[in-house]
Amino acid sequence: MDNPQPDNRLELKRLILSMFVICLLSSLGFSSMLAFMRQAQTLLHIPCQGRGMMNITSKLQAWLAETGLQTGQVTVFVQHTSCSLMIQENADPDVLTDMETFLAKLVLDGDPAFLHRDEGDDDMAAHIRTALTQTSLTIPVKQGRAALGTWQGLFLYEHRYEPMQRRVLLNVIGE
Repeated sequence: MDNPQPDNRLELKRLILSMFVICLLSSLGFSSMLAFMRQAQTLLHIPCQGRGMMNITSKLQAWLAETGLQTGQVTVFVQHTSCSLMIQENADPDVLTDMETFLAKLVLDGDPAFLHRDEGDDDMAAHIRTALTQTSLTIPVKQGRAALGTWQGLFLYEHRYEPMQRRVLLNVIGE
């Protein structure tokens, strides 16, 4: 006989697991933390004008300020396979130019060895560039801000030549 409500069992399992974790944390002396930990999440839509790096630090910092959380960790995740995230120097633009020059030599657009070219010569190269960089970063939050160093910025690195609309998911947990 088919169960008409399989989702209820899954929700019950999740509830039981959550209760177990809460009990375990309480027994380990973390009960005071449980009352104050919060999460917040948002999705940024970033228009990119083609290959290059876009500083999105101010968008991250503004959103963190809106959450009201003072300490914790923020995860930044780009929901694509042909762009990536980098923490890089934000003072001298030559650093970003040099980074692009290096990756252009390392991964050639239109390399004849690449089979995947569905969207152009930069298609497979963009996937490889993404694999060599990062799609997810975790950054500490201190005093309501991403605790980046003096010369550090958060960059969305677009690997395609055509303009793209990119989605960056932000998730913070803290107090």
